[in-house]
Parts: sequence; C-alpha cells; structure tokens
Amino acid sequence: MSLTPRADQATPADGSGRHGGGDSTSGRGSDGRPRRRRVLRWSATVLAVVILGTAGAGYLYYQHLNGNLKKDDLNIGDAKDRAAESEANAAGQTPLNILLIGSDARDSKENQKLGGAKETFGGTPLADVQMLLHVSADRTNMSVVSMPRDTLVDIPKCTDPDSGDAYDARERAMTNQSLGRGGPGCTVATWEKLTDIHIDHFMMIDFSGVVSMADAIGGVPVCVDQNIHSKDSEGHGSGLKLKKGTTYVKGEQALQWLRTRYGFEDGSDLARAKAQHQYMNSMVRELRKNAKLSNPGKLRALAEAATNALTVDPGLGTVAKLYDLAGELKKVPTSRITMTTMPNEYDTVQTGRVVPTDDATKLFRLVREDIALDGKDDKDKKKTTEEPASTDPAAADDKIAVQVQNGTRTDSLAPVSGRATTVAGLLAGKGFTQAVADSSTTPIADTTVVRYPSADLQGDAQRVAKALGVPASAVEKSTDVSGVTLVVGADWRKGTAYEAPKQDDTTPDTADALNASDTKACMKVNDGFTW
Repeated sequence: MSLTPRADQATPADGSGRHGGGDSTSGRGSDGRPRRRRVLRWSATVLAVVILGTAGAGYLYYQHLNGNLKKDDLNIGDAKDRAAESEANAAGQTPLNILLIGSDARDSKENQKLGGAKETFGGTPLADVQMLLHVSADRTNMSVVSMPRDTLVDIPKCTDPDSGDAYDARERAMTNQSLGRGGPGCTVATWEKLTDIHIDHFMMIDFSGVVSMADAIGGVPVCVDQNIHSKDSEGHGSGLKLKKGTTYVKGEQALQWLRTRYGFEDGSDLARAKAQHQYMNSMVRELRKNAKLSNPGKLRALAEAATNALTVDPGLGTVAKLYDLAGELKKVPTSRITMTTMPNEYDTVQTGRVVPTDDATKLFRLVREDIALDGKDDKDKKKTTEEPASTDPAAADDKIAVQVQNGTRTDSLAPVSGRATTVAGLLAGKGFTQAVADSSTTPIADTTVVRYPSADLQGDAQRVAKALGVPASAVEKSTDVSGVTLVVGADWRKGTAYEAPKQDDTTPDTADALNASDTKACMKVNDGFTW
C-alpha cells in the first residue's frame, strides 16, 4: 500500500494540480500573479543515501526495518505503453534504471506542518520531484535526468492496484499529476511512455522523510555566492536564509534549500533543479568521505530514517534488496556521476509550462543506449546501440505488413519522386510481400526510421530494419502509426543499400550537465533576495 491518498480529485483550472501557499515552481498564473504553492525537492536525499549503501545497517534490525518500508506496484499503465526491458551487454550485464519520486502529500500532521497550506490536507498528491537514475551495465558510470514538474506530457491510462479504479489517458498534462492517478506506478508508466526507457525500480519520499534523513546524516555543505533570504514582500519563498559561502544544512534548513526557487538565479524551476543537483553531489561526496558514518549508531539512525521515509516497488521491498542495490551503486566512482536536466522549452499555448525538445529526445536515446553522459566511455568499449530485443518474435517476412512513406523532403530539396514505391519494391524483393507505398503523407525525416505502435509489433519492426541494414537504434515505438511503418529519410534519397549516418553521442549542452566531483559549484543569488 502507498502512503499517499488515491482519490482523483479535481484540479484547478490552471492545470497546476493544487491550490496552496508557498514557493511555486509553476511560474505565474493566467492573472499574472505568482502561484502560491509549497513545493519540495527531496529525492536528493534518496539518491545520496542509496549511493552510500547505508542500507547495510539493516543487518542490525532486519525484520524491524523491513516493516518500516512501504511498497506499491511498479508500473500500473497499459502494456502497450511500456518500454521493452534493457538488453544485456556482451558480458551479460544490464543497465539499471530507478525513478526517484518526491511526493508533496500532506497526509500526516508532520507533513502538513512542513508543507503548509492547510486546505490541501489529504489532497491528491503530486510528484513534484522526478529524477531518473541510470547506472551503466558495466557499473562504471551513472547518469541522472531530472524532469521539471511543469513539463507537459501524455499520461497513459493507469489502473489503481488497490481500488481497481481506472484513470483515462490524458494529453498535455503536467507530469506531476501522474502520482495522483493510481500511485507512483503511474508516474513510472508516464516516464516509460515518454522516454521508451525501461524502469526497473522506483523510490519515493515525502516531506517528513527529507527532514529525518537530513538530520540522521548530520548535514550537507551547500554554497551561495551572496547572502540569501528566500522571501519576497508578498511572502513568497521557502524562507531559506544563509550567509555567503558554504554552510552545512540539515533538517528543515535542508528542506528549505531543496524547495528554494525565489532567490536562485532567475527564480525558475530550472534554477531550483540546479540547486538540487548541487545538493545531491555534495551529499554523495560527504557521505563517501565521512568516516563517522561507519559508526553503528550513526548507521542505525540513518537506516531507521531511510526505511521509514521510503515507499518502494516490491523489487526493492526488503532491506536485503536495498543493500544489494546499494552495493551496485557504490561501484560507480563519484567522478563518473553526471546530473542533468531534461532539455526543454516554454510551451507556446500554456503559460509557464515547458515541453521536451529534440535535445531531450537525444538525451533519452543516450540513456536508453547506455552511453555515458560524461563522454568518458572507454574508446575500445562497444557502445550499446541496439534497441532491446523484442520478447515477441517477428512474424514470417511475407506476413509482415509494412507501410513505406517518403520522408526525403528537406527544407531545401523536394521529395524524391517515387521513393516510397522504390523502397517498397526493394522490401518485396527481400520477401516482404505485404510492403506497400503510402502516398497519403509525405513527412520530413532527416534519417530513415522504422516505427511501430505497440510491443506486439516490435519484433516485426526490428526484422524489417535488419533486412534493410537500418540500425536497430532507428527502430522506435510511436503512437503516430497504426502498424509497422518505414519512413525513408533524407539520408537515403537514392540507391538500394542504406548507409547509416554516424550518430552524435555527445550530451546536449541544454542538459546543463554537472559532475558530482565538482566541488566549486555555488548557487548564484538574485540581487533582489540578498540581505
């Protein structure tokens, strides 16, 4: 059972997911006034604690700590929206993907005191923090991708595992609303639908969990380039008050740091994400070098705090499983941990909301293909560029229906006349006798791609790609097609042999990457919030 309420309550007309007071992440409302909202960024604590591996303290009170853990289903979305499992590398190792979720639930007196906004007590929780933690198959590097809470996404149909209530799919909804549609399993389903990255586990924490864990750890050093007081004349802000330089924060002050938007840089949710990344990196370094946490008493306090604070999927539902996970994460050196933010741009319709960009699509591909975001992959190491093999075998070639579209048009060149017919004939000659040219549409495609709508056709799409020499990385699931669809791109305007273009595997600059070993990171304070 999840610790969060499950009622699918109505949200305000602005789509923000909740009315309330406090520091907002959603910009300004349609009336031009700042939204009063209490927002929390706390999964930093989850990440750092797990990286440290303090779940080992569970050996002291194994059964007791197991009882502290709360569990909920991993993925409650429709099967058609789920990503295929990650493929093993040549050594038989598989990547590990964990979704870290921060819930703003006000479902207890303690959470209400920390979160404020009395009228929201017991309301539908929001997933105001969402970070995907990816650990490479060979455990040499780790990448973290944050998604701004104001991101507009398509939330798939989800079914509450406890009540059986079904929540219809929603288009262009704020990603944080996914948590209130059956639990954390719907947030996982939303990520898989957006990224096509298979998620192995989730970990969720709430207000009080951040405070208790920060206290048990003993504080985290953070830095600001000026004195800061996050409070404006209208009372907006987290209340964070620090002097210029480095300060160790813990308890409620750590919570304030993770919540602060007003006072950091431009006051946006993106600035807050940067502060969260700095906090996580600092916590990782602090925990790994702090010998006092080898003290059984310290470990016990942290283990109690962590297990009481967490809601996890059944795959992480015991202290032993958390300990095993921690052992895997500890293999990654601090210098190979990279924090990023999903590249985004402001939506042209909904004020204050953002949408993923093409750079976000690229970032998701790098994670999906297990390519290190720090650019330090071994040059001799063969990168995983294949899409995970389908669990549903391909049909016989002559039984696979393929629509072939002409996507050779560019901004400067007209489409190659008859190109779809030519390639459909090429497929027919290879035994795909049901391949036909689709002249009803002429998309623009820089590169050739094979698309399929659901997992049951993934194997067929992969077979078509293999027959043509199209790389498996160019096979993608898409709700824009109704069957296996080959889009002949501008990279294949002539000839019968496809030559795949060399892909750019560098992390986009717009991902705002930050390495965990960077000890000089310091948040820039807005001049209007100094003292």
